[in-house]
Amino acid sequence: MGRQGTLADRFSGRDNSIGLIRLLLATAVVVAHAHILGGFGKREPGNGFTGQQVGLGRMSVYGFFVLSGFLITRSGMRTTTGRYLWHRLLRILPALWVCVLFTAFVAAPIMFRHQQGSLDGFWRHGEGPFDYVRANWWTGLRQLDISNILASGKKSGQAFDPGFDGALWSLSYEMTCYLVVAAMAWSGVLRGSRRFVLLLTALLYGWIVMDLVHAPGWRGPQNTDGVDIHVPVLSGFIGPLYSQYLIYLSFLFCVGMLFQLYRERIPVSDVLGVVSLLVLVASMRFGGFFVFGFPAFAYALMWLVVRLPKPFRSVGRKRDLSYGIYIYGFVVEQFLVVLGYNRHGFLGYLGLSLLGTLVLAAASWYLVEKPAMRLKDWTPGLFRSRLPEPVPGEPAEDAADTPRAAPDSPTPPSTVTMHR
Repeated sequence: MGRQGTLADRFSGRDNSIGLIRLLLATAVVVAHAHILGGFGKREPGNGFTGQQVGLGRMSVYGFFVLSGFLITRSGMRTTTGRYLWHRLLRILPALWVCVLFTAFVAAPIMFRHQQGSLDGFWRHGEGPFDYVRANWWTGLRQLDISNILASGKKSGQAFDPGFDGALWSLSYEMTCYLVVAAMAWSGVLRGSRRFVLLLTALLYGWIVMDLVHAPGWRGPQNTDGVDIHVPVLSGFIGPLYSQYLIYLSFLFCVGMLFQLYRERIPVSDVLGVVSLLVLVASMRFGGFFVFGFPAFAYALMWLVVRLPKPFRSVGRKRDLSYGIYIYGFVVEQFLVVLGYNRHGFLGYLGLSLLGTLVLAAASWYLVEKPAMRLKDWTPGLFRSRLPEPVPGEPAEDAADTPRAAPDSPTPPSTVTMHR
């Protein structure tokens, strides 16, 4: 154990464990949601251990935002702004669109017919499938239910959450971070003024510290007092952003950015890696998770990215199912519970949920995501311009720069995610 060089020395775009870690984070979201959506408990696994600071699903979103900040900054520094935006849209939107259409026009009709015995009233409901597609087309989660299916299910004990796909809510925060990186890349901040990102991260961290100072105690929910932010133009597509979610998730994204921008100064140390894990567990158990656990978790993730044994580094290199698992897991679990499959107990319900999610995630990768990413080297004429000079000593953009969306949040916007 000891120092193993710097992050710049150790990180390779084609030889890292990011694929494995993202796959585990996405699967953790499905497991965490199954506990609540199946009616087996009112809180995520892990909430008791942490004093309601964080649960298994909420930890996943934090990890995704750290990794996204690292990879998206890498991408923003290596391409034109237009091509960067094109890559991000290709990675997020096609699979999301197919998922929204599948939810509205495949899963929902089956569930409605199971409940009502026919489709009478399904298509013309005030919040029907067409409304659902329009509301959630651009990553914002602005309509939860479809044709009152889940509301009816809750009354009969066949549903325990009001949202069809509550996990989609975090995509609007992810996309907002992408747009901020685009602005930084366009203005030259990423390549010429990295101290600005350091200052922004420090300001966000100061806000989180003040939240802890004013919290009732060191253990328990911390980010509870916030307001809806309506961003001009953007809110017309994704709806309002809740200020506390934006601050906490943006901080983690910025920490990931700093790992990329200061990679030549960040040591890769087994001692620091073990210490960061100990600090993380201690903060989860005894309090102060958001102040002490956030940075510890971020370093631990990046340490694992470069220090896990070589066999783990091939996972997700050719096929990355993490995004598909994330966007379909919630839908599959709601589908199964409305049809009554939670009667098989938690393990049976979880097994069916994981199997169904995996099938849809694989279909999403092979039929939607992978074909869409084949278009990444084509850039619309509007975006064409001279590529920036390459960063000295670094290869061209590669597959590791391709981001994945982040699941679940500090407190997501459905019963699983939205209790403020």
